[in-house]
Amino acid sequence: MTETPSTDAAATLSREHADLLQTLAMHRNFLRVTTQGLTDEQARLRTTVSALCLGGLIKHVTAMERLWVDFILEGPSAMPDFNAMAEGDSAEREDEFRLLPDETLAGVLAEYEAVARRTDDVVATLPDLDVDHPLPDAPWFKPGVRWSARRVLLHVIAETAQHAGHADIIRESLDGAKTMG
Repeated sequence: MTETPSTDAAATLSREHADLLQTLAMHRNFLRVTTQGLTDEQARLRTTVSALCLGGLIKHVTAMERLWVDFILEGPSAMPDFNAMAEGDSAEREDEFRLLPDETLAGVLAEYEAVARRTDDVVATLPDLDVDHPLPDAPWFKPGVRWSARRVLLHVIAETAQHAGHADIIRESLDGAKTMG
């Protein structure tokens, strides 16, 4: 479980960098805890009317965090062309929310851990959280809006927290286990 950046930069983090990373680590942990003790089959189960399952939530949050860190480093060129998405892209996106038959919970958790380490290392080495890029063209973004690294991290934290809440409901529906009580 990644609690702090894995580089030597951890010792020299600004208070803001450290606060953001600690908050993200806390919500990542809440999400991971919802999968403790589960089999791959249980991680694939939909326990509510939603299409979400625990393995799929881990996959989605992993992909989302990776993409947004790429955005911090590379700007909008790191993002797909959302306006040109085809039907096949939608199917691929839906698969992001499912634990597919050839995937394991252990495998998606390991990938999540690797992405978390990378995020922590990138944030720890950012000299300035004000560095910003224009958001990519997408139907859900207003044209001309720019997001700073800080704003991206707040978005990643919010989305991770939101999905940790979804995961808690799915897990409680599965076997009564709760993340926080």
